Amino acid sequence: HTEFGQRYQFTRMLEELRKSLMRELDYRQEAHNLAAFREQLKDFTHIVVPAPIADYSTSRVLTMEYVSGVKITEMSPLTRMDFDGEMLAGELFRAYLNQILVEGFFHADPHPGNVSLTSDHRIALLDLGMVGRIMPRLQEDLLQLLLAISEGHGEDAAQIAIKIGQPRREFDQTEFTRRISEIIGQQKTATVEQMQVGRLVLEVTRCAADCQIRVPPELTMLGKTLLNLDQVGRALTPQFDPNASIRRNAAQILQQRVLKSLSPGNLFSGVLELKDLVQRLPARLNRFFDALANNEFKVSVDAIDEKTLILGFQKIANRITVGLIIAALIVGAALLMRVDTNFRIWGYPGLAIIFFLCAAGAGIVLLLNILFYDKSKSD
Repeated sequence: HTEFGQRYQFTRMLEELRKSLMRELDYRQEAHNLAAFREQLKDFTHIVVPAPIADYSTSRVLTMEYVSGVKITEMSPLTRMDFDGEMLAGELFRAYLNQILVEGFFHADPHPGNVSLTSDHRIALLDLGMVGRIMPRLQEDLLQLLLAISEGHGEDAAQIAIKIGQPRREFDQTEFTRRISEIIGQQKTATVEQMQVGRLVLEVTRCAADCQIRVPPELTMLGKTLLNLDQVGRALTPQFDPNASIRRNAAQILQQRVLKSLSPGNLFSGVLELKDLVQRLPARLNRFFDALANNEFKVSVDAIDEKTLILGFQKIANRITVGLIIAALIVGAALLMRVDTNFRIWGYPGLAIIFFLCAAGAGIVLLLNILFYDKSKSD
């Protein structure tokens, strides 16, 4: 309930973490994930996902195919000379981009301890209990964000982050754009070994929260996933460039998204919507033309009320007039103070004192009118 917690949506993040942990602790769910990822990654020949054995798996026990290999964190320098690390890192990164930006269902915990190298020089993915899901509309925004980051376009990344999130009333767009441009600009001078697209996504998320933007928890999970992939890529080859991989695979990802949108299910849904539009269109056109013929067609414009505007100008004019009268009374009283007369008040020329009192009274009335009458009207 603190301001810090509301800014970073702590409650929502903890709820997402709770759901993710509960799913990860149910081994039947992980067995389902293994089967789903095996099907999803079947075209990636250098990636292995062990097959689950359903007959010997329960909610507390997971039985799966044995995959022989060595963890990439335990590989010796001599082992690294026996395989093409650049090719393996590129295919692994492409597989995860496909999971995130095309399928919308991805392994959210690919840290180096969950990745092994098999004896035939393939990548084995283990511990697939923690997964994430991304809706199609968010996938498009995330693809644009990753491309903007990889190209070093800070202003574009800031605009996309604003589109993804929900800016609060206190949001300062200029400050946010400046900070994001500074964060993205730092990678232009970074070496290949220092480039970490996952860290940049997390920096964008943190900056958005600091600048009063609510970002979806999927963006934080994406940053964490990509940060782990950066570490895996570095373990396979120190020269791995995640930004170049994003740019290289962007066209293929777009092509796959278009093909997926043209699936029979989506086409059938579009045909049904078109059929509904065609059926309803004649009746809607008849109602429109009938209203137009009977002079019942109205256009509602939300503009300033003319009467209210005129009253406002009249109030301003009246106050200017009163102010001029008060000024004239004060100037006249000052001039009359020099005129010698027998009519005196408090030892001063009486007419001058009367002018001063009238000016003071009018000023007090005008001040009270501004302070109390206008305030009651606004309330």
